[in-house]
Amino acid sequence: MEAVIFSCSQKAYLLQKRLEGKWVLEQPESEVRCKVKCKSLPEFSEEKSLKECVGECFSQADALVFIGAAGIAVRLIAPFLGHKSKDPAVVVLDEQGKFCISLLSGHAGGANELARQIAEWIGAVPVITTATDREGKFAVDEFARKNALLITDWEMAKQVSVEILEGRKVWVDSELPLEGEMPAGLSWYQDGIAKKNAKEMLLLISYHKVPASFLENTLCLVPKVVVVGVGCRRGTTKEKIADAVRLCLSEERIWTDAVCMVASIDLKKEEAGLIAYCREKGVPFITFSSEELQKAAGEFSSSHFVEEVTGVPCVCERSAVLAAEGELLCHKRVYDGVTVALAVKQKGKAVF
Repeated sequence: MEAVIFSCSQKAYLLQKRLEGKWVLEQPESEVRCKVKCKSLPEFSEEKSLKECVGECFSQADALVFIGAAGIAVRLIAPFLGHKSKDPAVVVLDEQGKFCISLLSGHAGGANELARQIAEWIGAVPVITTATDREGKFAVDEFARKNALLITDWEMAKQVSVEILEGRKVWVDSELPLEGEMPAGLSWYQDGIAKKNAKEMLLLISYHKVPASFLENTLCLVPKVVVVGVGCRRGTTKEKIADAVRLCLSEERIWTDAVCMVASIDLKKEEAGLIAYCREKGVPFITFSSEELQKAAGEFSSSHFVEEVTGVPCVCERSAVLAAEGELLCHKRVYDGVTVALAVKQKGKAVF
């Protein structure tokens, strides 16, 4: 997590440094920065206005913590507000460290959880106002954030919360194993999605797309568990690779957002088109040696030509399976010289 703590007075500065020290100690993997804007602390005070500092951090940080009045924090963040799917968590602490308020992105951004954590660290009272938390009910956007699931329809996500808050049942179906106790208001749906009554609300966790005729009152949550294995000739462009992957995903009805990684043979580790494609999609690119690929378990396609060039009969299938530590979803497909295979992570799961 990348977090920024803002203070505007000497008292707030002291609490800021206390919180920073505790945060770094408890969560050393987090990157915590402090921003001070205070005339009485010229040696620490930012030259830019506080509004400018907030604007620079708003789209980059995962969390913003303001020490001071909630009204000031509201005015500072107001010009930069977008959508809950993208806005950072915003938390406000009073200068005495008595109350810790979850102000923005309580579920999707994790502000509720962060407010509770900060409150525990400094002995404050967490102030959480979201309806599902107030009622002690399941919050789908928080569940999605914790399990790295993409919410495909935010209006439908709101409706899921409405159904739960009003005491109506929401059904759950999942391609991933689900761990933990099923929250109140949710029940397993075992009749098959094709048989779903249009009025029933369904929460579907799936990397497969569902036919539009089944989507009424259905919220799809997409897990990032699909690995794309790619084989290509030297010099293949990013555009060719993108077209090949898109076609394969479309033919297999796989959500593009389900892709978590691209894999190939180490002969391709410097392949410009592959590197550019992965950078554009924001997914890691990993490679394996021919010896490692040979050890992949399963039944794979075989090409004498590919084996002569690479030392292994099939690159895309084997690399996908190794990277996923799972099983093939789709055997090798060939698109204008680019080979693509898909595998799903065996260890993928969601936790209530």
